[in-house]
Amino acid sequence: MNDLLNQIQLVGEWLTSSAQWHGDDGIPHRLAEHLTYSGLSLLFATLIGLAFGLLVGHTGRGAFAVATVANLARAIPTFGLVVLVVTLAGLSTAPVLVALVALAVPPILINTFEGVRGVDPDARDAAKGMGMTGWEVLLKVEVPMALPLILLGLRVAAIQVVATATVAAYPGLGGLGRYIVDGLSRNDYQLVIGGSAVVVALALVVQAVFTALRRAVVSPGLRPAVAKS
Repeated sequence: MNDLLNQIQLVGEWLTSSAQWHGDDGIPHRLAEHLTYSGLSLLFATLIGLAFGLLVGHTGRGAFAVATVANLARAIPTFGLVVLVVTLAGLSTAPVLVALVALAVPPILINTFEGVRGVDPDARDAAKGMGMTGWEVLLKVEVPMALPLILLGLRVAAIQVVATATVAAYPGLGGLGRYIVDGLSRNDYQLVIGGSAVVVALALVVQAVFTALRRAVVSPGLRPAVAKS
């Protein structure tokens, strides 16, 4: 109990120190770097995952290939991928983005695919009976009904990316992971714990944002589908 209280005190002292809120090594600057890596990675992963998830879920073609690729992507060790790409491409933001995109695509892809594929066939038939084209069925029927699972996939991907973007610090780049890497190298556990606390807080904020987004855009009748997932 005393150890826990001491750790909380260390984190509090670190967070309230004026030195942590100014300069290139301050929390605002490191947070901006972290959000940049995370945001770009999630954007690219969303474009890829949604495009293929909607296409395969709507047409039913390539489902086995999508599942196989997604499972393979899940098996790729993020840190190992960063090191490999750094070795091949040199030190830059590219290795971090590649690794984080590879991490974020599977949950978006799979949840989008499952959401569209799970739409009630009667709803599809009714839409076609009204004269809707394939694209209209997808956009006006399938996507709204699949939205709970799509948002679930985006939420899982976003939290994973925010938590894993700390790997950006290992090849010498910035982000909140710098506190953890530098703290470990100096045996400065106050820095390690403080940096970890900021990452956890950011992940909780992301969770809250997606919870609010779900309440805002998902029909109340479809919300239980998210709770069960």
